[in-house]
Amino acid sequence: MLLETIIIVVYSSALLMIFAYALSQLNLLFNYLSSKKTEVSCELLDTSNPEEVPFVTIQLPVYNEKYVMEGLLSNIALMDYPKDRFEIQVLDDSNDESVATTAQQIKELQKTGLDIQHVLRVDRTGFKAGALKEGLKSAKGEFIAIFDADFLPKKDWLRSTIPHFTNPNIGVVQTRWSHLNRDFSILTQVQAFALDAHFTLEQVGRNTKGHFINFNGTAGVWRKSCILDAGNWEGDTLTEDLDLSYRAQLKDWKFTYLEHVQTPAELPVAISAARSQQFRWNKGGAENFRKMVRQVLASENISNKTKFHGVLHLLNSTMFLNVLIVAILSIPMLYIKNEYAHLKTYFIVMSFFVASTLIFFTCYWVMYKNTYGGGVNNFARFTVMFFAFFSIAMGFSFHNSIAVIEGHLGKRSDFIRTPKFNLSQIKESWKSNVYLKKDISPNVIVEGLLMLYFGFGLYSAFTVGDQGGDFGLFPFHLMLFLGFGFVFFKSISSKL
Repeated sequence: MLLETIIIVVYSSALLMIFAYALSQLNLLFNYLSSKKTEVSCELLDTSNPEEVPFVTIQLPVYNEKYVMEGLLSNIALMDYPKDRFEIQVLDDSNDESVATTAQQIKELQKTGLDIQHVLRVDRTGFKAGALKEGLKSAKGEFIAIFDADFLPKKDWLRSTIPHFTNPNIGVVQTRWSHLNRDFSILTQVQAFALDAHFTLEQVGRNTKGHFINFNGTAGVWRKSCILDAGNWEGDTLTEDLDLSYRAQLKDWKFTYLEHVQTPAELPVAISAARSQQFRWNKGGAENFRKMVRQVLASENISNKTKFHGVLHLLNSTMFLNVLIVAILSIPMLYIKNEYAHLKTYFIVMSFFVASTLIFFTCYWVMYKNTYGGGVNNFARFTVMFFAFFSIAMGFSFHNSIAVIEGHLGKRSDFIRTPKFNLSQIKESWKSNVYLKKDISPNVIVEGLLMLYFGFGLYSAFTVGDQGGDFGLFPFHLMLFLGFGFVFFKSISSKL
């Protein structure tokens, strides 16, 4: 019974962590809904008055982005802001042929009178954080706008964001991402679905009550003095944006999130690109928990509620580990349930935790309805998308759990850029992208085995016990089987 007891304790602990996270999401939903009832007024700067127009530095940190550099620079050059009041820094760490083509395009733009500089480094020390820090040394702007290579801000973007810095305590203005290729595939649809939840429910829900939010690495503006006061960019985690965000807010800088200002970008279409992005985000989240949680809990300037949300925010990626634990132990739990009749009360109590799924479903539905509208048809589409999202998210849980464990243990790894594609112009298959990894990760084999394992879970529903089976966990195992199957077969087929 010792082994069974260990399984029950670990399983229950993971369920409790997921439930706590679900409750935090429910609270963010209430915050989100209350924000819609409040009109937020802002005394805007008059950008038509030259005396009130602050100088802005636009930083473009890039690394081997030959497919999107031309479109990025051409788009940024159209920025509708007084030309004598902004500069562009192309922070180029590239080591491929894109360096030469980028340099040539920059020279052509300079001839038009645009203040644009090509900033090169001899090595990638600190990766993206190092590039941003290097550019900051010579940045002339009072404000620093940052865009990754696949982001295409509208020309009025600076006019829509800079005015919100009227309050000198505002250190960051972050905008919402939108998705140029949302409907390219089920993979991009699921990514968009998850990001939409983050950029509505979570960012608004946290920001409206003064809880910690994060600069999302791109499509936002920093006050330069805020960056320096918070300790400047540091490259000791894979999510330098989350790290600096927390350090700034712990120093009482305020963040403003603009849900209505959308910045279009490209979603990864290759599953290997999505995997590398997920790995970086989730490992970086765990690294930041390790780095920042003590400072959050020890801070005397923030409320206990903000600390609660801050800790769960930093533990966001660790939820994948809890989901994987619950998933793997759910099959032994199915057999324990049907073997030990005296544990019936425990399992009745544990069934309450299906409420976590219902909470997530409700939160995401409200987000979806506010974005796309209600009605029976939209609810049906949402239900299908929610099922697909949850299945594929669970299919990534092993891969992401490896990242989380490495992050909590302090294992260092390189900052791996997400390959960009520029699908609007690409003529051949995206598989020809030279930046895609050609090898198959050993994790993919494990994911294939997990698919079979949860297939066994589906079979067990029909055979366990002596009462004709137990189908209580059948939907859960079905989602796991489909999720791991999707990730496994997509990962294999993308290499063929």
